[in-house]
Amino acid sequence: MQPTKQTLPIGGLLVDVYSHPTSTSSSTNPIHALFFLHGRFDSAQDQYIVDTIKVIFDESYGSGAGERKKDLIVIAFDHRNHGTRLVNQQRNFAWSKEPAENNDQHAVDMYTIQTGTAQDVSFLIDHLPSSLYPSGERTIVEWGMGGVSLGGHSTWIALSREPRLTLGIPIIGCPDYMKLISRRAQSSDIPLSPPYFPTSFMTYVERHDPAQLAYRAKDASNPFFGKKVLVLSGKEDKLVPWVASAEFVEGLEVGEGGVKRVVVEEGAGHECTSGMRREAGLFVREWLRL
Repeated sequence: MQPTKQTLPIGGLLVDVYSHPTSTSSSTNPIHALFFLHGRFDSAQDQYIVDTIKVIFDESYGSGAGERKKDLIVIAFDHRNHGTRLVNQQRNFAWSKEPAENNDQHAVDMYTIQTGTAQDVSFLIDHLPSSLYPSGERTIVEWGMGGVSLGGHSTWIALSREPRLTLGIPIIGCPDYMKLISRRAQSSDIPLSPPYFPTSFMTYVERHDPAQLAYRAKDASNPFFGKKVLVLSGKEDKLVPWVASAEFVEGLEVGEGGVKRVVVEEGAGHECTSGMRREAGLFVREWLRL
């Protein structure tokens, strides 16, 4: 069954909200809300985003879903400098020997988009309920986030910064920015120094990146403690190689109240496969049963 979609303008940001046709305003079930974000060069309208959202609903509401205590909405919007928010396509490019495809600011541009998106998510957690349910028709009781590639990177950052996010599904994303971008810089003969890596930028990353936080701690100093995290990656991914994420993910502590599930798919490259979509759907299904 195709999910229904409504588009809301919230503070100048166009937001697509998907719901299941059987979930109506008269329902008394509380709601779990999942943000789901696209990859670099793409938009919230790309077919793989729509397809993944449908799979998540199919798994959550299908015949094998069992007892569901919550209803689900899925929220999609464009990353900064993408889709309806595009201001300069060149600034989405990486380093390249071809001048028309080169972006010397690649390291800074990618990270500012990711951190900006994390701020957008917090903004929408604050304000989406009043636009979606102006008369208090339904109540959102829990928030989660997932995304593909750039959306996966943003998911890691948002999870580390927004305590109201209790579930995360980073798909072919990386939680350690310097491990990822330094490999990319090395392959492009780019030095890890200004102007490619400004000192102020490096200071910010060293203070705030998920990999610099207490992600191994078994207490509240760990921003991931108690959260539910599904990590989906491709073993043959060359753009966001698993080796850049492995140390972080293996050391990540979520505690007894949390869940950590890791699937590194054999034979998969930098892609959101049908297997990854199904894993995401099953993970959300479990979330709705709690």
